[in-house]
Amino acid sequence: MDSRQLYQEMILDHNKRPRNFGRLPQPSHHAEGVNPLCGDHIELTLDVHEGVIREIAFEGESCAICKASASMMTGQVRGKRLEDARALVQAFRDMAVGGLHPASGPHELGRLTVFSGVRDLPSRVKCAVLPWHTLQAAVSGEALATTEGVQDPQF
Repeated sequence: MDSRQLYQEMILDHNKRPRNFGRLPQPSHHAEGVNPLCGDHIELTLDVHEGVIREIAFEGESCAICKASASMMTGQVRGKRLEDARALVQAFRDMAVGGLHPASGPHELGRLTVFSGVRDLPSRVKCAVLPWHTLQAAVSGEALATTEGVQDPQF
């Protein structure tokens, strides 16, 4: 199976059946993410205890790429220490904009490398990166993340 076909299948699967979709009842961390370009809007809730993400969930209205990215991200960061989650945010962002090639060596992205093709679709980079910006905001105590201005992944 080629990488484009795998990308399409994973996007469709996570869009139809998003993992960790919903809201945690008593989150310790929360952030809202907005992509004004295409209208994506997500909310991320986390339960962090002693520096470890114990639970994470997302909800909102977004395109298939954003929803799939959020779904896969939540699965990847659950159980991780905050500093490891921050490193994943940076690695994903670097991959999405073409700064990290999936075959460039060891990294923690795993199955998330299916999103490496978005670097060839500049208008979709923001869709894939929004959940990650929102995670960064939540763990940094910020209430809002956006894909515009200095948070623009292509900035």
